[in-house]
Amino acid sequence: MIEIRNIDKRFGSLHVLKGVGFAIERGSITAVVGPNSSGKTTLIKCVLGLVRHDSGAVSIDGVCMNGTWQYRNDIGYMPQIARFPENLTVDELIEMVKDLRNVKNAGEEELIELFRLGSERKRPVRTLSGGTRQKVSAVLALMFNPAILILDEPTAGLDPLASSLMKDRILNERQKGKTIVLTSHNMHEVEELSDKVVFLLDGKVLYDGKPHDLISTTGEPTLERGIARLMENNGK
Repeated sequence: MIEIRNIDKRFGSLHVLKGVGFAIERGSITAVVGPNSSGKTTLIKCVLGLVRHDSGAVSIDGVCMNGTWQYRNDIGYMPQIARFPENLTVDELIEMVKDLRNVKNAGEEELIELFRLGSERKRPVRTLSGGTRQKVSAVLALMFNPAILILDEPTAGLDPLASSLMKDRILNERQKGKTIVLTSHNMHEVEELSDKVVFLLDGKVLYDGKPHDLISTTGEPTLERGIARLMENNGK
């Protein structure tokens, strides 16, 4: 379980996270959603230790993350926009990450085949399209068989086939008992994949529960419209 307790974060005068707290159950898919500048990416970076929160705590399986880094070995992270060394080929990039982890077989061959990257392996990263970079980012996140996957807009920029493959893989990873946290602006995708939705607005948790409960509570036909109703009501 990942437990986020009363997280606060400021960047100067900008108060990004305001007492955010919720739990993420093991073996589930939790979608963290919200409009731009709601605090989603900052929250993810706090969990990863890439941003240090001002107060509050994050714990994984009861172990509080107090400046330690070893827990990241069990996390696969797919950022919304990945930055890679532009001069490396896809194969060289994968080998570099394996060397950093000191792992010879990270399961990359099966993932390269899954995402149809065989013809791209010898190409420099700078020559890749945005969708292909996203596929490479997915491979790097899924390598090493991590227990926790944190996926920031995992299907953004993917074509319909690649998007379907990615979503199928996410569901398959959950069936294996993996804990998955994802963000997405595609509410149909969130409704399709997630067991739980955490809706952030202006740095606060406005909803924490099951997607169908939100739909039922708001009386709307879809999750997208239910979220829109929450935003409308909160703006009044």
